[in-house]
Amino acid sequence: MTTEFPEPPTGFTDLSGTSALVTGAGSGIGFACAKRLAAAGCLVHLLDHDERAAVAAATEVDGRTHVLDLRDESGIARLPTDVDILVNNAGIQHVAPIQEFPTEVFAHIQQVMVTAPFLLMRHCLPHMYDRGWGRIVNISSVHGLRASAGKSAYVAAKHALEGLSKVAALEGGPHGVTSNCVDPGYVRTPLLEGQLAAQARDNGIAEHEVADRVFLRHSAIKRLIEPEEVATVVGWLCGPGSDYLTGASVPIDGAWTAR
Repeated sequence: MTTEFPEPPTGFTDLSGTSALVTGAGSGIGFACAKRLAAAGCLVHLLDHDERAAVAAATEVDGRTHVLDLRDESGIARLPTDVDILVNNAGIQHVAPIQEFPTEVFAHIQQVMVTAPFLLMRHCLPHMYDRGWGRIVNISSVHGLRASAGKSAYVAAKHALEGLSKVAALEGGPHGVTSNCVDPGYVRTPLLEGQLAAQARDNGIAEHEVADRVFLRHSAIKRLIEPEEVATVVGWLCGPGSDYLTGASVPIDGAWTAR
């Protein structure tokens, strides 16, 4: 038995008539995704906790600004519901061994990177189901598939996001909605730059050595990933040829997870 759905948008080259919500869109991967989707004709809602960054980013892509701390459930409830593409990208990091990890920081990371994506899915899925088409793209990480010492909260959150994404895929499939994770290695973003001092200290090396000796030691391709490369994969997941790809984790990691 087959179920008929409305025709999806004509593809990544033309997403006119669709709208997207991208979290953490003020910089880095989120901003690159917003630009990619806007270039395809999508109306993009750019959400960030940093008002200045959000306004600047939205101005550049002619999108709509939403300033919000993703721990604010009532704020999420006030966001637009007519969203066809949801990109859960916002993330934070803290590096410390488990016995020294602040409980409040651990909880904060779970709220932003697990609870908020759940709330956003719950908020946006009714519209996607009504339309018979939708895309959920969760920016996970190689740390959603592998662990690193000192990153208990981040690794726990990304593993949880992977599971949440799979459940959304199972539930959304009959409604024409796909849900996938994109799993990059180390991307050239402000989040990564914020880790340099801690990694240098913990490994007893200079900051300029961190990329080669820590970040890229497992990668067969010895360079950082650019945000635009991640956004290209996100764009493909929203375009033609990806309708049957759901519940998957797409690594962009220079063969890190091939080991």
